[in-house]
Amino acid sequence: MDAFLAWFESKSNWDPTIRAAIAHLWFLTIHPFDDGNGRLARVICDMALARADQTSARYYSLSAQLESERKQYYLELESAQRGGMDVTGWILWFLGCLDRAMVSGSESLASVLAKAKTWKRIQAHSINERQRTVLTRFLGDFSGFLTTSKYAKLAKCSHDSALRDIHELLSWGILAKNKGGGRSTSYRAADVD
Repeated sequence: MDAFLAWFESKSNWDPTIRAAIAHLWFLTIHPFDDGNGRLARVICDMALARADQTSARYYSLSAQLESERKQYYLELESAQRGGMDVTGWILWFLGCLDRAMVSGSESLASVLAKAKTWKRIQAHSINERQRTVLTRFLGDFSGFLTTSKYAKLAKCSHDSALRDIHELLSWGILAKNKGGGRSTSYRAADVD
């Protein structure tokens, strides 16, 4: 651990992202505690990445990405720990995982910003309680597109009231109609500038 800490805190010309990958692997290989080594390795890695970013605000989560790729993560760790001193494979996998974490973070951030712009557009209109209830759900954890029957079910209202509310939201540019019609008519959140 002394050698690891001295290396981790030393000044180096190494790429800080490569240092984060090696620090993560090295700490897990040392495995100094009975429990919590994985969590602490991710914290050490996050610290190294924060130093690399030179910012306190990061919009991606490597820990979340590692969790979503858990099976491959353990395979890559095991391969690196049993493969001798060449950790190139681990570093390449780590960099790919970091890239996927950044893409995922970017997509999440874009989604949050689009929802914020939509709510700003909504605030410019006097929406009724049914519309607020449905839009809150629709812009939250809703799956798929909105239909008149889904709207009526969420708002606990008649099909006619749902249709009137939807037409109003369409006229305000809050919702947009998808291609198709008749029984397959569906709506999505309108694109925001």
